Amino acid sequence: MGPAYQRIAEALRAAVLRAADTDTRLPTEAELADAHGVSRQTVRRAYQELVADGLVVRVPGKGTFVARGGSQYLRRFGTVEDLMSLSVDTEMEVLSPLTRRVEIEAAGRMGLPDDAVATVSFRRLHLGVPFCVTDVYLPPDVGKLIATAPEVQQGACSSRTIIGLIDPLLAEPISGADQTITVAVADPRVASATESKVGEPMLRIDRIYRTVSGDPVELAITRYVASRYSYRSSLRRGRA
Repeated sequence: MGPAYQRIAEALRAAVLRAADTDTRLPTEAELADAHGVSRQTVRRAYQELVADGLVVRVPGKGTFVARGGSQYLRRFGTVEDLMSLSVDTEMEVLSPLTRRVEIEAAGRMGLPDDAVATVSFRRLHLGVPFCVTDVYLPPDVGKLIATAPEVQQGACSSRTIIGLIDPLLAEPISGADQTITVAVADPRVASATESKVGEPMLRIDRIYRTVSGDPVELAITRYVASRYSYRSSLRRGRA
């Protein structure tokens, strides 16, 4: 279950990410301590997590409030569960439905025995504003698992994530992802979907998700509008 402060921080994070009003005042330390049966120090540490993430601001004498970086969408990722939790506060809108076709590069990157993959493209929105476009490539046998799912059909809108759809259907769960971060420019398709300009610089993140046995189950290539998205990760020192 994890430490109490982390559980409280996650509950607060979900509430903050759902809030559309930047003037929303959050509960006091005393109120949360009573509600969760913990000390105020535990609640204070939970709030410190959210302050570090840039999700809340603390105003002495007034309280703790939701913080929004203008139109920018900010999330911190450290686990696969964090990526699955995009369904908490964003919406997936399918641009190209799940189909099977030959994609030599994607199949090669996943180490598949042939060049056929199942692929679906979608954009993700936060509070109705698109901030990225993702092209997902799946091994054909994985694609079959969600082929009839309503969430991957043309024009479908849902709060789901692709890894969230496939994970419970796999023989083994997804255990991690290999990630590459680069810079790209918006081509006409991505620019149109994200309501940005052709040639605009974008953050590109490629992830290959793997099961506990190391088998690749998804390649996701996402292009983010830099002015509307901020990516943050936490790095910790390993043990000597």
